[in-house]
Amino acid sequence: MSPGLRLPTRARDWRLMGRTTRLVLSGPAYTLLAVVAAALALTVFVLSQNLPLVGDVLVGGSLPVRTRWTVFVGLFLSFEPATTLLLLLVAALTGVDVALVAYHLREHRVSASEGGGSLVAVVLGTLGAGCAACGSVLLAGVFAAVGAGGLLTLLPLEGLEFALLALVALILSVYWLADGMRGGEIRGCPVDL
Repeated sequence: MSPGLRLPTRARDWRLMGRTTRLVLSGPAYTLLAVVAAALALTVFVLSQNLPLVGDVLVGGSLPVRTRWTVFVGLFLSFEPATTLLLLLVAALTGVDVALVAYHLREHRVSASEGGGSLVAVVLGTLGAGCAACGSVLLAGVFAAVGAGGLLTLLPLEGLEFALLALVALILSVYWLADGMRGGEIRGCPVDL
């Protein structure tokens, strides 16, 4: 861990995240942005888990619109409770992160390059939570390249580890944004990208 890397380890760090999020989301435009981003993230997560069904039934095929809508809604209800909770959490944090980034960029006049850590968190959230199977495939390719392809079968959560990593990345992103906005200072993500 580098000396400049700040992690939310104290209760006051979590209060800072909560207070900053509450203040940013008190603006109706930022609340709407967070809700839309969370809904889009959740939709991408759910649809990415069911790509063949999306292509064959929702986009293609000859089903009536009402039946397609029923299938679409059913996809959101097709996960186990723990998976559903994790996906909702990652989607909500994605929405909060997007709203905080928008606020930070607009109010503190920070360039997009200084907010790069949040973009990384959102991408991890999309890949990790949205498609544990895709994340597993990507990781399998990396592991196979170094001769450790069989290690993927040892994952106890069947690919949800990627969603948990995305959750950690999003929490860190929210913390770093909140910490960077404290007192009008513009520090942003402490990780060199």
